[in-house]
Amino acid sequence: MHRSSRCLFAAAAFMSLALPAAASAESFPSLAEQGYSVSVLGPGKFGGLGWVVSKGNEQFFCRIRASLAYVGEKDMVSFSKSGRIVTLNRAVFESSLGRPDSTLPQLADLQAGHPRPADVGTCSPLAK
Repeated sequence: MHRSSRCLFAAAAFMSLALPAAASAESFPSLAEQGYSVSVLGPGKFGGLGWVVSKGNEQFFCRIRASLAYVGEKDMVSFSKSGRIVTLNRAVFESSLGRPDSTLPQLADLQAGHPRPADVGTCSPLAK
């Protein structure tokens, strides 16, 4: 075996032992079907927004997928990856589209823990 091959093999073996087993991600619709409860919208471990979805001792953090949301009848917000909520001019947004966007969620629904499956991204297990 060549030296470079041995080094590559040793590195691969080390990485497989050094890295913990990947935790399995779940889909939000699957968790909702299993009766998991959804928390209010809040920051995750690294600042991004999402929901804690829990049932008994099992908990998942589901990231927000929605990037825009309406606030009542006149305002709207945008969500940054770092968890900031930025107010936008809804009139300008809708004039660029030519109409209101019926696919956008209401911020109040997201904050209250009532997201639609389309508004939720990946769900990762939380450490116990």
